[in-house]
Amino acid sequence: MRTGAQEAPDVFLSGLLFLDTGFSGLTAVPVPGTEVWAEQVTSAPGGIANFAVTLRRLGLRVALAAAFGDDMGGTYCWRALAQAEGVQLSSSRRFVGWPTPVTVSLAYDGDRALVTHAEPPPVEPDELVGDPPASPAAIVHIGPKPLEWVRRAHAAGTLVFADVGWDPSGQWDGALLDQLALCHAFMPNAAEAMAYTRTDSPAAALARLADLVPLAVVTCGSAGVLAVDGTTGESAAVPGVPVQAIDSTGAGDVFGASLVAGTLAGWPLPERLRFAALVAALSTRRPGAAAAAPRWVELASWWHAVRAAPAQPRLRRDYAFLDRVLPSDPGTRQP
Repeated sequence: MRTGAQEAPDVFLSGLLFLDTGFSGLTAVPVPGTEVWAEQVTSAPGGIANFAVTLRRLGLRVALAAAFGDDMGGTYCWRALAQAEGVQLSSSRRFVGWPTPVTVSLAYDGDRALVTHAEPPPVEPDELVGDPPASPAAIVHIGPKPLEWVRRAHAAGTLVFADVGWDPSGQWDGALLDQLALCHAFMPNAAEAMAYTRTDSPAAALARLADLVPLAVVTCGSAGVLAVDGTTGESAAVPGVPVQAIDSTGAGDVFGASLVAGTLAGWPLPERLRFAALVAALSTRRPGAAAAAPRWVELASWWHAVRAAPAQPRLRRDYAFLDRVLPSDPGTRQP
């Protein structure tokens, strides 16, 4: 558990930030000419902020470089990150007249649909970041254009964890994977991994990615995750954690942030994957992504319930390592 929000970060992040609004508990899919009422609604910073909030709630120091609009959404996201979560925003900027990107999530029947609006940021990511701060790890959303700041971070010894977003063009250009030469880890979901590698199964996609990046990870939603760590010679496949899911929005981002935390802690690959799968699963029990990211006290509460349940032998065995890694005071509130 780290304190001192203005000290050197454990993790540096840069990417596109959104104002996320999520509706859950829908009884039907909205169709033209009708109105559907939701049981719950939540708003929170999203996009790259999902990683930042999750890491902060796990006790790491986080610095974020992102563009914020000067509108109501940008003001809310800035205050939520800086004041409520303790994210360092000295590398971020607010831009007059630029609308903060917005995503609306409609959670229905165990899945969700997204509606997004975003205009191109006023500056390129490299101009926004400049020289990235020294940090043990960094997280980046890679896209068609390679980023100079990622090269600088890699050269400085930072472990770069890369994620990738949905390709609205449907091209899934495999040339994007050339950027993995500067990355320590790549964490796509199964659909993204298969599309970029032109393979027909998550296992085949993982095998292809393992040749390109030291830590290759393919997430499969509630079915679990596959990974190969070439730096340690480990490979693992772990199942998902059964929960009563309400909204899966941002669960992949929560998983990725938790994997970074476990990697920096030096845990074995199976423990890292199980921990990240647990944190992601718990985040789906409430609406939203960053807003639903659990804190240590929620992880401790889940583990206490599992240990007391005689019908959960697999979970008690697989998550016994939590006895070693849970903070002595899991309710500690970070600044």
